Amino acid sequence: VYLPALRGGFIWDDDDYVTANATLGSLDGLRRIWLEPGATPQYYPVTFSSFWLERPAWGLHPSGYHFVNILLHAANAILLWRVLKRLAVPGAWLAAVIFALHPIQVESVAWITERKNVLSGLFYLLSAWSYLRFVGIGGQGTQNSEPRTQNYFYACSLVFFICALLSKSVTASLPAALLLVLWWKRDKFKWKRDAVPLIPFFVAGLGMGIVTIWMERHSVGALGADWSLSFTERCLVAGRALWFYAFKLAWPDRLAFNYASWDIDAGSWWQYLFPAGALALLIVLWARRAKIGRGPVAAVLFFALTLFPALGFVSYYPMIYSYVADHFVYLASIGLIALLAAWISDFEISQLKFQAPARIGALTIFLILALLTWRQAGLYKDLKTLWTDTLWKNPNSWLAHNNLGSLLVEEGKLDEAAHHFERALRLNPAYDDVHYNLGVVFAQKGKPGEAIACYREALRLNPESAQAHNNLGLALAGQGDLDSGIAEFHQAIMIKPDYAKAHNNLGLTFAGKEKWDAASTHYIEAIRIDPGFADPYNNLGVLQARQGRLADAQRNFERALAARPGSAPLHANLARTLSQRGDFAGAKAHYEEALRIQPDLEEARTGLLQAKQRLHP
Repeated sequence: VYLPALRGGFIWDDDDYVTANATLGSLDGLRRIWLEPGATPQYYPVTFSSFWLERPAWGLHPSGYHFVNILLHAANAILLWRVLKRLAVPGAWLAAVIFALHPIQVESVAWITERKNVLSGLFYLLSAWSYLRFVGIGGQGTQNSEPRTQNYFYACSLVFFICALLSKSVTASLPAALLLVLWWKRDKFKWKRDAVPLIPFFVAGLGMGIVTIWMERHSVGALGADWSLSFTERCLVAGRALWFYAFKLAWPDRLAFNYASWDIDAGSWWQYLFPAGALALLIVLWARRAKIGRGPVAAVLFFALTLFPALGFVSYYPMIYSYVADHFVYLASIGLIALLAAWISDFEISQLKFQAPARIGALTIFLILALLTWRQAGLYKDLKTLWTDTLWKNPNSWLAHNNLGSLLVEEGKLDEAAHHFERALRLNPAYDDVHYNLGVVFAQKGKPGEAIACYREALRLNPESAQAHNNLGLALAGQGDLDSGIAEFHQAIMIKPDYAKAHNNLGLTFAGKEKWDAASTHYIEAIRIDPGFADPYNNLGVLQARQGRLADAQRNFERALAARPGSAPLHANLARTLSQRGDFAGAKAHYEEALRIQPDLEEARTGLLQAKQRLHP
């Protein structure tokens, strides 16, 4: 059912995690992944190490990364079956199949960035299985085993748990979940026997949780008005999110990449019904545990406990877009899925005459889930498909309007892009990226005044936007205000010292003021930062050719062409330099290639005639 995902491409955030991740592909990058928090979007070194290992195998072909995600999800389903079987949960296989096929899991599997979910899930379940072996629950256990055997499973569980934390810190809830399981399965819960061995797990989870919270605030940027909710408001978010996820698990219709963000109002009485309803359900299950057993209350508590990091009590960056997302419920879904499977299995056993209809019903559920997952996985084909589907399901998603507009800009559909940006601004006027993107549209449409106004508004909202400073500098320099342009480029570089485009643009502006040494310095710095960036090689070559350093110019034009082989102007620049150095045959070849790429390039046409004349006077 995940074949459509296997054919999918890279989507949102996959650039930060894979395609533009500078830590992948070198031994020093692996060192940075582990030893430099901030070198990657989050400090999840096991997850990024998996990408580092795969980069030589798949390169920038997304199918390999998708394939690994699918394998991890399949492994997690098998592990879930084994864990639930050890816990003697009726219908363990049924729960595992539902977990494997449920369409709410598609976001975790089909989105390469969510490798952190499926990989941390693998270690989470391995740790849980090992701990159950250690405490002797299910099977023969290790209760009566030698201490060496018990220590082995305990050590394995702790190591797997640390690997889970280093894949994604949301797995910090595991020791609390294990305590819950022990309370459920033990006739008599003893703190010394059941809780003390989990102390190292709690310490590790707390430590990694603190690291992640710090990264979310100071590296990712989860600070400001969008995250300044009161405790009461956070309780309202949590209560509503619990029912939202439970409903989507029961009725997985209109699953979206970005859901509508709720208006949380502590003065609105009906919003208190969500947390009150969740609390009432727990009270009822607790009160009836003697009659129905501890299983239902344990399952519901597991669901809520595992969701806790994503319920809004701790600020995380995606809260700016929505309080809920499908991938948040990947592990938490186990609680409700296992409870449903147990009820179905108990009913089938107790009502023998309904066995055949129950099995037909189960197969029907499998088929429906498989078809829904197949359809949902196909939405991850590419970004345009994903954002278009998001807007169909959530027309007021300013995130989707903005990102779809950016794709339309790349396609040259500027009027359509402007429509989406303007819609995004009506929905969220304080979103600086939309002002910036609208400025890009105006700049490309030849309206520098409007572009400058948009860039300035983006900077008013977010003075630390290096991109906005850079583009404002381009617009100002393009209108002849070179000094103001230089000031903006310097500001962009102060915010982002490794901003190769700003260094290149600063070099061009200094060249416009005939400050050749300063221009050369910034071109060289841009090349140092990004050796695959063609523009500074070309610009440095132009400068060197003007200075009569033709050999250096030729070398830089060749490097520019290696970075961008399909550029007609670059071929023409190299051809002109070769002609000046007396290599008319080489010049002729590059002029011909330039005209093949761009037949209307007049400079190449004139140069080719001159080269032919010099070759055949």
